[in-house]
Order: sequence, then C-alpha cells, then structure tokens
Amino acid sequence: MSTNLADPAAWDYAPAPESRAIGSLKDRYLPYVDGTFVEGGGPDLESVEPGTGELLAMVSTVDAAGIDRAVAAARRAQTEVWGRMRGAERGTYLFRIARGIAERARELAVVETLDNGKPIRESRDFDVPAAAQHFFSHAGWADKLQHLGLGPAPQPLGVAGQVIPWNFPLLMAAWKIAPALAAGNTVVIKPAETTSLSILVLAEIIADAGLPPGVVNIVPGAGDVGAALLAHPGLDKVAFTGSTSVGRGIARSLAGTGRRVTLELGGKGANIVFDDAALDQAVEGVVDGIFFNQGQVCCAGSRLLLQEPIAEEFLERLKRRVATLRVGDPMDKNTDVGAVNSLAQLERIHRLLAAGEAEGAQSWTAPGSLPERGYFVAPTLFTAATASMRVAREEIFGPVLTTMTFRTPDEAVAKANNTPYGLSAGVWTEKGSRAMAMAAALRAGTVWDNSFNRFDPTASFGGYGESGYGREGGPSGMAAYLRADTRHEETR
Repeated sequence: MSTNLADPAAWDYAPAPESRAIGSLKDRYLPYVDGTFVEGGGPDLESVEPGTGELLAMVSTVDAAGIDRAVAAARRAQTEVWGRMRGAERGTYLFRIARGIAERARELAVVETLDNGKPIRESRDFDVPAAAQHFFSHAGWADKLQHLGLGPAPQPLGVAGQVIPWNFPLLMAAWKIAPALAAGNTVVIKPAETTSLSILVLAEIIADAGLPPGVVNIVPGAGDVGAALLAHPGLDKVAFTGSTSVGRGIARSLAGTGRRVTLELGGKGANIVFDDAALDQAVEGVVDGIFFNQGQVCCAGSRLLLQEPIAEEFLERLKRRVATLRVGDPMDKNTDVGAVNSLAQLERIHRLLAAGEAEGAQSWTAPGSLPERGYFVAPTLFTAATASMRVAREEIFGPVLTTMTFRTPDEAVAKANNTPYGLSAGVWTEKGSRAMAMAAALRAGTVWDNSFNRFDPTASFGGYGESGYGREGGPSGMAAYLRADTRHEETR
C-alpha cells in the first residue's frame, strides 16, 4: 500500500481475484424446455466476457418451433399439474430453488460477473442473495393468496411469457419467475442475448429441485426470439423489463388482446440533496445510486439536484470520493466499477458523453487509467447542466452523473419531475416532514429517504410514464399474476 495514507485515491491494492474455475463454465449452453436441456434449433449466440472482450461460451438459441414447444409444455404443466397443486406444495418447490441458489451462490456469482461485467463483490453480496430472497419470500406467499384482497380463492392467469434484461440477469429471472410460480402460473422466459449463462445455471437448480417438467422453460435468443415469444397466442400474461422503445412496441402489439401486461422500462432518477442533509452520508448514497453496476440500473440516480448553498462543497466532496473508486477487473474483489456489458453499450455511452460536452456541460472524469482490454468507462460527472441537454434527459445507462442546482423544494420537485420517466428518486434531508412532502410530490414509483438502491422482495417496484406500468414484488407483484375470485360477489 502507498505510504500516502491521507489520500485514499493514491492507495495501491494487491490483486485479489476470485477464481474463474469456481464458475464451472461450459463451452456451450442449451435451452431448457419441458424439463430437459435441448438443442434450440436456432443459430448459436456468442457470449462475450465484458471484462476482456473475449469469447466466454456459446449459447444455443430457439427457433419458432422451439417457442411453440416451450409454450405448449408450459400450458400442459399449468393445466394438468402446477395449476392444480396445493399452494403449500408449490411453496415447497420454491423453497428448494431458494436453497439451491444459496448452495451454489459462489458459482453463480462468478458466472454472473464473467458474463455480465459487474464487480464480483456486487454479484456475491447483492445479486445472488437477492435472487434467493425472492424465491424464499414468494414461497411463503404460495399458500396465502387469499390474503391479497382478490377474494377467497384467486386463480392463476395461466402461462406467462417473460423477457428479462442484461443488467441483472439472475436477479431479474428470480424477480419474475418466483411470483409467477407462487401464484400457480407456468413460465416461458427469454434471457438477454448477451447474458444467458446464469439463468441456464438456474435451470440446473430448478431441475435438481424436482420442479415438474414444463413449469419453467428458458428460451435463449436475440430480440427476434423475444418478440416472437411475447406475441405468441398461447400466453395469458406478458412481463417485460428492458428499454422504453421496445416496451412501446410490446404495448402496441398487445393492445386489445386481453392479456395482462407488466412493463418495467427505463428511468432517469433524481437524487435530491437539501442543504440540511448529512453530506458525507449523501455522498455515499449518490455514489451508490449511479456507480452501482456501472450505472446500468433502470432506477439509477443519474440526475443529481443540489440545493445551491451546499452545491460547491458537495461537488468537491463527491469528486474526492469518486476519485477513490477502483475501476478494473470485475473478478477482483477490490474493484468498485467493472466493465459495461457490451461493445454496443460502450459505444452508446461514448456517444452521449460526446453529446454532453458538445451541448456545453462541464465534464469531470475520475483520474486513473482504464484496462487495455474489455469495455470500461471511467466514472464521469457533468456539471452546469440544463434540463434540455441530452445527458439530463436520456437514459445513459452508464457511470455518468448529471448535476443541476435548485433553490426551493418546489423548484426541486419541478426539475425532478421534468422527465418522461418516473421510476425512482432519492431525497436527502434531516427533516422528516420535508422528506414525506417530497415523496408525495415526486412522480416516481419508488422514493428513497436518505438512502438509494435499497430493494426488498416484499416491496413493490414499478414506474409511471415512459418507465412502464404495473408493479413487481410484494403483494402488488403477486396480484399481477392472479385473477380475482368474484364468485362471492355474484351470489350477493
């Protein structure tokens, strides 16, 4: 370690790499359909390691016939087995899956980091434990559906088609599969084309748990596979997490079909810091809000609103803290900021960085060199931004923070709500009454008070406007997979 202990940014850390061997990676992965790993019939996808830019594994994708087989298997399993099963028995299977995730936690964390690019400490300490928590939590709901306010015996919708993004592959799979199964539905799910590996390891855990064939089917592929799945006439429910542009197309295509739809789309969350906030605590929250998972989080706090009296001091503290973040090998346990997920995402971030500078925002980049291989972006702040700039309006999905100032709470609300999105916000103040008033005024599905990026499977999550509609997690997320029992109302 450097002898300059007063400057954390200058500290040197010995490498602390996690072992790649723990991931037990295969050369090629297969779809999981009707309880069996099968050839998909479509062209293979290359899964590239973002930390190096090198080939990690090949993934067999499904064709149209493969989607038909998966949906048919899900329908058969739902009508003949899973939908008829007692809730307590369904819960037993979910508990087994949760335990399986916990037992293979280290392996899953390595696979997730190699395939996604996020730091190993995030995969190890957040993604994998949270995935297990979702199965544990929803296992407990499986025999308590009558307490959701949908009548004494709410019924499953049937077959759910689900498409998940690349930023939290394993967690998003658990986020969607667990409530669907607890409610008695069966699932056909498509992972993102760049991050299929961890959910196919999850398929092994599902098989080991003895889940009946066809209850969960995993169909890897590119965007055309996702579009074909969500348009399939054999579905009763559609759940999609991803970009707003794709979500719009899904909403248009399913309008009038009568199918239930949940869309969790983009975001441009505001982190609002008042002059009475605990500044060091707020700095940590802002860092966590935008640099967690390299900013590749739909609810990232990518807009920082600072009250004018503390703006200059806060930015100085923030820059000192950001300068200490370690950017590098995602498999190193000391790494704070890993690789962005793909070359395409890297190029998009660079385009928006250039746009911010061209529009006149002042750019500050954390010091230090980036790895020569892989897809890395240095943590970046844009100051002196205006609401009309692209970096203040568009979802960058990278480690880039745009800052603006405000004078009054009303101005903070106006600037925070000046966005087509409405997924998240954070409020930093010592006044509880102010925090509650701001939460009521902010048009966001989740508002954190003196914190950011805190999640719990028992709490609902979702947004407004171009952030989508519907809720996932908690009782609201369970209700999205159920049909209300109205028999007692009909006999009145």
